[in-house]
Amino acid sequence: MPLASPPLPSPPARITAVPAPPGRPRPRLLALDGLRLAAALMVCLYHYAGRGGVVSASWHQNPDHVFPTLSRAAVYGCLGVQFFFVISGFVICMSSWGRSLGDFFRSRVARLYPAYWVALALITVASVALPAVVHPVRLDQFLVNLTMLQQPLGVPRVLGVCWTLWVEVRFYALFALLVVLPGVTYRRVVLFCSVWTMAAVLSTATGGAWAELVVMPAYAPYFVGGLALYLVHRFGNGLLPWGIVALSWILGMRTATQGLWHSGSPRDPYVVMLLVTLAFAAVAAVAAGWTRWAAWPWLTTAGALTYPFYLIHEHLGWFVIRVLHRAWGLPPWPTLAVTVLGMLGLAWLIHRFVETPFGPRLKRALKNA
Repeated sequence: MPLASPPLPSPPARITAVPAPPGRPRPRLLALDGLRLAAALMVCLYHYAGRGGVVSASWHQNPDHVFPTLSRAAVYGCLGVQFFFVISGFVICMSSWGRSLGDFFRSRVARLYPAYWVALALITVASVALPAVVHPVRLDQFLVNLTMLQQPLGVPRVLGVCWTLWVEVRFYALFALLVVLPGVTYRRVVLFCSVWTMAAVLSTATGGAWAELVVMPAYAPYFVGGLALYLVHRFGNGLLPWGIVALSWILGMRTATQGLWHSGSPRDPYVVMLLVTLAFAAVAAVAAGWTRWAAWPWLTTAGALTYPFYLIHEHLGWFVIRVLHRAWGLPPWPTLAVTVLGMLGLAWLIHRFVETPFGPRLKRALKNA
């Protein structure tokens, strides 16, 4: 989005919410917790019933034969990743406001790594117990994966889903250096969104490995849309942030449908565009304050389960499906239900006994380092 030469207008008066007084915690947006779990369940159904590959061996046949109706919807579950990225843009902007670069860094490390390390350990053990599902992990691969930098180093991923974490880490780095370091303000967020959008458009046209690595044109629209929606939430309706959201939505639909227009694609591009639209609309409803009625306490638990569930569900889920369905002979639908519930239960254990005690300790240790 090109920037006009005059200075950006002052942020409009807040309409949808009142910021919490200094020293008091922000009110939790419970609807966002529910949306995060919904996105994770979309990805989970895609991995269990919407794709082939290793899961086909676990089911003993392709999932579209096991679940002929469900698989037609589950094939779109991969778009839960784009949904996550919109939510992430919103949440990162919200959580970084008023924080220093050090605070931002510590909060991200304490949030991402404890559950990630446990998920790595669990899947590494599974790779030894059932190599047909997960290829055995070498010690050097495991150690590099602990850093979350395995992709730029060319080391095989232990967690299949961790490619999205590498995308998130790059987003955090860009936002931290360009917005959090000088101090988060309305104008800086708008400038960041505008420059990143323009860079994404130009890098799409020119290509290049470095542009792909830093600018991430395939994912930038979703993060930018989420950032702009938080501005709407914090400062109220304004033409500028809504314009950024609209442009991000258009570009997001384009990136999500690239490669789907040819005949024989398993996904209808119009359904893809509809789901991208619903992802933006759902977060926009939170930003506009239309979801205040969704204040059920269980949504807090849903949000807490999302990250560990997302980390473990793929490979461990294939492991459980193979045992329940192929080894024990449980029918497909009970197998699917037990696997999803089992992964949610394991996610709760990771949250309760790993994230809750060790996240704050890691943050304090980093602060005292």
